[in-house]
Amino acid sequence: MYAVIQTGGKQYKVAPGHTLRIDKILTEVGANVDFNNVLMVGNGEDIRIGTPIVDNGKVTATVLEQGRGKKIKIIKFKRRKHHLKRMGHRQHYTDVKITGIMADGIEATWTMPEPKTENVEAAPSDTETQNVELAPVAETPSTEASATSNPTSEAQSGGETTPQEAAQTPETETAPQDGKVAEEKTR
Repeated sequence: MYAVIQTGGKQYKVAPGHTLRIDKILTEVGANVDFNNVLMVGNGEDIRIGTPIVDNGKVTATVLEQGRGKKIKIIKFKRRKHHLKRMGHRQHYTDVKITGIMADGIEATWTMPEPKTENVEAAPSDTETQNVELAPVAETPSTEASATSNPTSEAQSGGETTPQEAAQTPETETAPQDGKVAEEKTR
């Protein structure tokens, strides 16, 4: 079912459940609005056209939002007259949701569908019931051990290494041993 309504000097084709942005009407958010200027109502093969409006035709809607549209820039310019005028405009609007269409012998309403909810039972998983043993953590060398490994290079450069020394000594040394965790040495 659909209808053609007139509001704000414009005509809109609407159906139950549609959301529509129209020119501002003075109502509060959440209030119901009736549009009585119904130009046409159609329900399948049954179509009623008004002259100019349908008798006893009414479209009901709920106001969702009142707001202002995107800014439109207006520039007026006249050449060789040293005239330039800039203006801006933001049109006020009202968002409505169509909830019902009525005419003589024809009526359709829209109801909000209920969200589907499923009952889900929480069951303990296998990993929660098992005891997990933690692996031993390997000790990392302390900063004192790395400082004493090459004291002459730090004393010569004041804690910094030269590019030649950096090329000679690798960044990390790993030495895998018989099934033990490899230890990393860093500067």
